[in-house]
Amino acid sequence: MNLPTSIEVAWGLREPVTKGPKRVLSLERIVGTAVTIAEESGLGAVSMNRIAGELNSSTMSLYRYVSAKDELLPLMVDQAFGPPVAPEEECAGWRAGLEHWSWSYLAVLRRHSWVIHVPTGGPPSTPNQVAWTEQGLSFLADVNLREAEKLSTILLLAGIVRNDAMLASTYEAFAKAGASGGEIMMDYRRLIERLADKEHFPAINKAIKAGVFDSADDQDTEFIFALKRVLDGVDVLIRERAQSRA
Repeated sequence: MNLPTSIEVAWGLREPVTKGPKRVLSLERIVGTAVTIAEESGLGAVSMNRIAGELNSSTMSLYRYVSAKDELLPLMVDQAFGPPVAPEEECAGWRAGLEHWSWSYLAVLRRHSWVIHVPTGGPPSTPNQVAWTEQGLSFLADVNLREAEKLSTILLLAGIVRNDAMLASTYEAFAKAGASGGEIMMDYRRLIERLADKEHFPAINKAIKAGVFDSADDQDTEFIFALKRVLDGVDVLIRERAQSRA
């Protein structure tokens, strides 16, 4: 299987470029500069031309290290994530471990909101991303689930983390435009009341009447709800597995 050159270098499977004139660039510098641009100006501002300008280099010189922006993006995400965060103290069981993993994952995406806008090109393949997956699976190492179910659990948790981060990013964009979370929800209530009549949308109108859209929840409320429900479901599956093997 042929791997992108940048992935091989990231994993230490290939030596970085050394031949040619005086080396002023490295894959690490290119990725770091791209991350800085994304942090300061958003993902849309990242381009090979912009990176080259920040490094006082030519655009063509970058292609000796990375073939295209699409190849650079997963390396940027990997640097933003860094290694998985170790628990401050040993987790008391699989559930505490996965709670730690999920909140740590969410913290990364909240700190680096541009990451959520990077298209997912496939399973994790960069060092830190693979290490995060390894840590998540390690919390399920002694749990009575099939290996495929363990991986599915991690992917499900990653999904709710990314969904929460996407919502937070949306609210952040509205906030920059001067709108509060409460204002956003009230605007939505007025919109949906106008569009969704009671005859065709009785369930939505019941939610409106209950005040669901009257104010914005605390940033963590929806995530806490989703995380608990997922872990409750995993707990049920673990118990079912134990009973079937008893």
